[in-house]
Amino acid sequence: MRLEAVAAISRAVAGTAARLEKVGHLAELLARVPPDEIATVIAFLSGEPRQGRMKIGGAILSALRSVPPAAAARVELREVDAAFDRIAALSGSGSSAARVQLLRELFSAATADEQDFLQRLLFGELRQGALEGVLVDAVARAADLPSARIRRAAMLAGELAPVARAALVDGDAGLAQFTLRPFQPVQPMLADSSADVGAALDDLGEASFEYKLDGARMQVHKMDDEVRVYSRALRDVTVAVPEVVTVVRAMPARTLVLDGEAIALRPDGTPLPFQETMRRFGRKLDVASLADALPITPMFFDALYLDGDPLVDEPLARRVALLADQGARANLVPRLVTADSGAAAAFAQRALATGHEGVMAKAVDGVYAAGRRGQAWLKVKQARTLDLVILAAEWGNGRRRGTLSNLHLGARDPVHGGFVMLGKTFKGLIDAMLAWQTKKFLELEIGRDAYTVYVRPEIVAEIAFNDVQTSPQYPGGVALRFARVKRYRDDKTAAEADTIDMVLRFAPCPPGSPGRSG
Repeated sequence: MRLEAVAAISRAVAGTAARLEKVGHLAELLARVPPDEIATVIAFLSGEPRQGRMKIGGAILSALRSVPPAAAARVELREVDAAFDRIAALSGSGSSAARVQLLRELFSAATADEQDFLQRLLFGELRQGALEGVLVDAVARAADLPSARIRRAAMLAGELAPVARAALVDGDAGLAQFTLRPFQPVQPMLADSSADVGAALDDLGEASFEYKLDGARMQVHKMDDEVRVYSRALRDVTVAVPEVVTVVRAMPARTLVLDGEAIALRPDGTPLPFQETMRRFGRKLDVASLADALPITPMFFDALYLDGDPLVDEPLARRVALLADQGARANLVPRLVTADSGAAAAFAQRALATGHEGVMAKAVDGVYAAGRRGQAWLKVKQARTLDLVILAAEWGNGRRRGTLSNLHLGARDPVHGGFVMLGKTFKGLIDAMLAWQTKKFLELEIGRDAYTVYVRPEIVAEIAFNDVQTSPQYPGGVALRFARVKRYRDDKTAAEADTIDMVLRFAPCPPGSPGRSG
């Protein structure tokens, strides 16, 4: 398949806001993709190459803009993917120049439309709306299968690409291979938000309340004496947290998959700041020495698999009961099942008094909807916060001169694709954060003007705010009031940032359809 075909469908998808039209365009393309190129097409339409970022920064972007386009389309998709493989493999002295040369050769063979597609793909700027939910429906239509079958298989596989290939090549029979099993991590279930415990009970009826920990989400798999720990992004981080391995290895079950958090606690049991936990989580060097000074405590809240039985379709009450048989009290997240708002409020106050963020409220009969955000899990925090993506940063003034300070904040737009800008903030940034973000944002630069550096939308920050107010100044019609940076979310990707729909729930009079950021 030629690159031209993918670029054309991308333009068609970007040109419509109608979900069904997007699905139709994508399904038409997927139905004719050769089997060995399905994974590449899924990656491209999702907005990122299979190979990731490949150390391509703003300087390379500038160099590529001067490459004259080809007159006619002739670039094959497999040639693009092979070039990206070669670029991703480059390292050491001379790798930067070699990277530029390979990209120049690729861009010189591409038409203007293909160059535009490649630039947007490489720098995270595809605003086509072909997000995973739309792609799931497109794969289902192209394979003539129910969307629920594709969605569930993708949840169990941890990604869509292998599921798309199986469905498009082998049909429903091909999806049988995607089952929950140890050492094949699944996407974590996500939570929606609720204003308070009373509102959560109104939505759920009797609910299971848990402390909401300010730790690092983890998924732990065990088979006999082998234990592996996976991050929220499904990366293997086992080497970083030997304490977790020790605790889970001692559990009585032969095979297990558990959901929980790794958290650094003080001797009195109160949590250390999130950044302290992240100093340990994912670290590969000097783990033993740091573990003595900054031990990690595993805290589990769900069981997904136990001795050969997948539990994701079982109600929460049964999963939690099975979990209680495995873990010591010190390694289980505190929990209260109640329909009484007074008892729930008192439980939430105990969570806050212990230094935690608030509580989670969960439907006692809810199944584990991996990879999805829904009303079966609700987070209730003391402060209003959103996890937003940094779109750009402005150079500071005064004592902040020379640093990137004022942040442009964006919420994810699952309908149109891209991000909806919600305003700016320079509040809450300490000197260490200013230094770090200046260095990081310059590495992610995709363009600039006299005052602003525009960055690849990858960095997620937790933003505290007072209210959401209507604002004609921004494309979404709303802006955050008194926004300030609480912390950077090293454990979250931009695809996991909060959506514009979540933001609008805080608005007193939500506007109509949100616009897109440019």
